[in-house]
Amino acid sequence: MLGHESLGEVTEVGSAVSRFKPGDLVVPSVRRPCPHARCLACREDKQDFCYTGDFTERGIKMTHGFLTEYYVDEEKYLTYVPPGLREVAVLVEPLTVAEKGLAQVRKVQQRLPWVAPKPPPDQIGKGKQAVVLGAGPVGILGAMLLLVNGFKTYVYSRSQAPNPKSELVDSLGAKYISCEVESVDQLAERVGDIDLVYEAVGTAKISYDVLRVLGMNGVYVFTGIPAPKPPVPIDADLIMRNLVLKNQVVVGTVNADREAFAGAIRDLGVFLKRWPTALRSLITGRYKIDQYRELLLGKASGIKNVIALV
Repeated sequence: MLGHESLGEVTEVGSAVSRFKPGDLVVPSVRRPCPHARCLACREDKQDFCYTGDFTERGIKMTHGFLTEYYVDEEKYLTYVPPGLREVAVLVEPLTVAEKGLAQVRKVQQRLPWVAPKPPPDQIGKGKQAVVLGAGPVGILGAMLLLVNGFKTYVYSRSQAPNPKSELVDSLGAKYISCEVESVDQLAERVGDIDLVYEAVGTAKISYDVLRVLGMNGVYVFTGIPAPKPPVPIDADLIMRNLVLKNQVVVGTVNADREAFAGAIRDLGVFLKRWPTALRSLITGRYKIDQYRELLLGKASGIKNVIALV
């Protein structure tokens, strides 16, 4: 059963459940730990860093997902959602990708003087330039997170503006740039020193081309998983030279931990206050469950389409 993103309403709880009651809104996590005692990550509830690869994932790997009227889950894998977020909380799971990515950036960049002295709370990006690759839900939510953390943010995507995604991005205060209009080198010239790249496009060619222009002491976060394709040429010598001489870091991030889910719920509340119309407009279609075939097999449209049971 597919479906790894879900907002659910608790209808019944077991006798040992203490954190939830019927009527509560919850978002479930996706990855569940492997069974091996030797896996330090899974034994410490950090299954997003599983060493063995024998984890399971709801709706993705070896375990059913949430595309159904009811599902049963353990209390530890659910995160409470305030009622005021009911309309948009299905966006929590895709936002956790950016939440974990930014958490990794914080940890990695502690190795050098990267954050401005005495920045305002939650403003690690003050004075820094970030580029988001891709204007899908993961990319736009990532742009929102970077903006609230103080980054001057650019979204680099394929379609030429104006289009619904470019208009949404511009309404946030970010800058939308089409790769069909401006080359990667022109992007770098416009942005200046690129401090952070958040990749949310899942395409290797454009991603590695942008890696080529990452700035001094920059960090590049990969989140996409490309489908198998023929090899693409990259400027490997230049990239390797830059990584060494410019103290750059490339990090991959997958799935998310409890802190990322809690952070996503908190920040969705921030987004809803700052950009109420833009956040709601990310969900471009709500469908009944018997319309699943059209959504899964039909031509993709909109930004984020969801199945609503009520």
